[in-house]
This record gives sequence, C-alpha cells and structure tokens, in this order.
Amino acid sequence: MNNLNSDRMHAKRIVVKVGTNVMTNRNNRIVGPILKNLVRQIAYLYERDIITILVSSGSAIAGKEVLGTCSSEDKSTRRQIYSSVGQPRMMRHYYTMFHDFGMRCGQVLATKRDFAPGKYRENMINCYEGLLTEGIIPIANEDDAVSLSMSMFSDNDELASLVSELVGADMLIMLTDIEGLYTGHPDHEDSELLRHVRVHDNVEKYVQENEKGEGEGRGGMESKLKIAKMTASKNIPTYIANGKDENIIIDILEGKEVGTKFTV
Repeated sequence: MNNLNSDRMHAKRIVVKVGTNVMTNRNNRIVGPILKNLVRQIAYLYERDIITILVSSGSAIAGKEVLGTCSSEDKSTRRQIYSSVGQPRMMRHYYTMFHDFGMRCGQVLATKRDFAPGKYRENMINCYEGLLTEGIIPIANEDDAVSLSMSMFSDNDELASLVSELVGADMLIMLTDIEGLYTGHPDHEDSELLRHVRVHDNVEKYVQENEKGEGEGRGGMESKLKIAKMTASKNIPTYIANGKDENIIIDILEGKEVGTKFTV
C-alpha cells in the first residue's frame, strides 16, 4: 500500500469503478438494487475508516432509458444527448441511496485535459481533496456532454486509473460482470480464473474481443487488462472482479481470494 500522509482524514482511500454492464440487466435497464448494494458496501467501509472514490458509468444508458430513440443522426451528438439527460438521473439515484445510509456524495465530471500537468490538474486535486476531507464520496464520470474526441478518455477504466493516481489511492477495483481474467472465454468449462497477475506476465493472449451496442459503455476486457497493468505498475494494486457479487468490495478489502489481482 502507498504511504499515507499524516493529515489525511481516512486510513485508506480506494477507487471503485463500476461499469454499465454491472448496473444493467439483459434489457439494458438500470437495476436499482445493484446500485444500492454498491452504496451499502461503500458505507460499510466508510465506518471502518476507508473512503471510496466511485467512478460510475451509466449516464448514457440512463438517458437512453428516458429518451428511447434519438433523432440525431450523428453518433457523437446522440451520446452527448443521452449522457446529458442521464447524468442527473444517475446522480439522483446515488444521492438518494447515500442519503439513506447517512452519507453525502458529490459529482466530479472531467475531461482528459483536466489531468494534464498545470492549473487544471491542480484544480482537480483541490476538488477531490476537499470532498474527501469533508467525508463526501466523490462520484466521477467523464463529462460526455462537452468532451471533444481529442479530450475523451478511451473509457471509464482509463478515468479510474487517472483518478487513482491523482488522489494517491491505495487500491483500484474495476467491477465488471464476470469474476475476473480467465485463460479463455469465461463460459468455457476449461477456462481458469487467474487469481494473480504481475504487470510483466503475458496474459494478453487470453483476452476475448466483444461487441457492444450504443450506450453500453466503451471498455471491454482488453481495456481493463491494459489499465490494470498500467495502474499496478504505479504501485497501486488493482483488481478486476464481479460487481454483481453481494460483498465483492468488502471481500477484496478483507483479503479474500476473489477476482483477479494485479501487482508489480
């Protein structure tokens, strides 16, 4: 774990990234109980002096739920419209759920430019540190409504990695809809779950390509593997795990053998 500054309010800080495929069902509808279970675990850890930065996808799919079809023919514009409508809807979900657990949350939207060295990055650090000092859970997402293609993250996995580095996180947990990284297709009976991967291990050969529909998120396992290795190489242990498991975040923090762990 990273050495923590003595003036920090919490003993540990972790970043949890939850993907669209975790929070939706097969009909691409957002499942409230899954979000509530996520918030419950974050509240449990908070009481044990561990504060979480939540990187949450879902704004585009939340907007699509409301709007259905969109008349714009431009894919980027449709994404902006869906995200612009869906983002406040996602925050309403989170605000209500955190409030039920006696907690507060805040929204932090960013573009890639905000992480470049200089005043934008310093401003981001001030924002996160201010929220964390007050015990407020930051909920991060890409500012899809205004992002230009040259300032977009490849996906929220990349955003989660950058946030982890920015706040000096002790751990990054990337939640998806499978148990972790397998040696083949997860549904094949001869595929094995890899429990521990080091950054120099050649495991890229195991990654399967996937196809995603509009609004379903941009990050697949190939992206997660790349980001997990990159983050772990900065001495931030990183996990890929199943976000639909009831106590997955708590289990990881308690050292149980779940998901795939990446270290140097």
